[in-house]
Amino acid sequence: MINGQHVDRPVRTRRLPRPSRPDPGPDAETAAPDAAGAAATLLAHHGAGEPLEVSPVAEGLLNRGYRVTATTGRYFLKCYVDPATATPGAIAAQHRATAALHALGLPTAPPLAAPGGRTFHTVAGRRYALFPWVEGGHRAGHELDRDQCAALGSLLGAVHLALAGIHPPVRQPAEQPTADPARTEELIEELLARTARRPRDGMDELARQRLLERRALLGAYAHRRPRPGDAPPTGWVHGDFHPLNLLYRGAEPAAILDWDRLGLRPRAEEAVRGATLFFHHPRTGALDLGRVRRFSRAYRETGAADAGQMAAAVHRVWWERLNDFWMLEWRYLRGDRRTDPLFPAAAAQIVRWCEEYEQVLDAYTN
Repeated sequence: MINGQHVDRPVRTRRLPRPSRPDPGPDAETAAPDAAGAAATLLAHHGAGEPLEVSPVAEGLLNRGYRVTATTGRYFLKCYVDPATATPGAIAAQHRATAALHALGLPTAPPLAAPGGRTFHTVAGRRYALFPWVEGGHRAGHELDRDQCAALGSLLGAVHLALAGIHPPVRQPAEQPTADPARTEELIEELLARTARRPRDGMDELARQRLLERRALLGAYAHRRPRPGDAPPTGWVHGDFHPLNLLYRGAEPAAILDWDRLGLRPRAEEAVRGATLFFHHPRTGALDLGRVRRFSRAYRETGAADAGQMAAAVHRVWWERLNDFWMLEWRYLRGDRRTDPLFPAAAAQIVRWCEEYEQVLDAYTN
């Protein structure tokens, strides 16, 4: 993620459960918005001069981003692409939250507001917002020392508590659904059929191997499906907390980016997912449990969750990953191979997690 723009990556990526996957719509991949025209329009709305140069800096599943050099300085122009997150209500909610967090001293980069307070505008059928340019870079989890891992956990806990403070109280749902292994078995069958096509490449062979392996794991662990009523408390979360959505300036976080998935979900689950995305080996997927422990302990010390809630979150995220094939769905059902590089580590990680379940649980809760 660069200056507010989602980059094809890591998720993380794990990401979120299948129902919340972005669906860009039929024209999202081919649409080529007039970024220069949009930049000129937004700069005029904000009284920020005229554009001198507009260049793409990132392109992702939910939005597109451009660096704008103007007569008054540099800016980040964001084009909202995904229909689910590009509605006026969703964009306004994201902008209000980041502005409120920034006012509390947390590292966010709120959009510029035009006279009258409007923070986004529609140009040629697309919605855009203009942000200050934030200098900084991304840091992988292995680049953080143990104290910085703890600081990251404290930051996420502070964000969760602040989000709770700036939103109305949340009415807790009676249940939070869990992945249905019967539905997963149907998906495995469908994906296996796709991998059988000729000619096959190395990715097809790996996908087939991992699909068969996962079927066996689901058979072995189906009895451990979390009960819908055992979820940790629901609260407001960033929704996609991972290394490409956090800019560092030196050793300190400069800005949490890409708030497109801001929403209500079991709060401790974001902490569990976030740690898996920051603190995993990029090839083997193995979790660095020492760093996970420091992160999780600091997160719990903020009061955002207790050990029991983290244990429930670990179990639910583990089950989600066990049933999740979003990267293969993108490859085989949508014809989109941009997430192929993420699959080997993600697929290996859940196997290792099954083998070391108690050790992973201990890292998050003690």
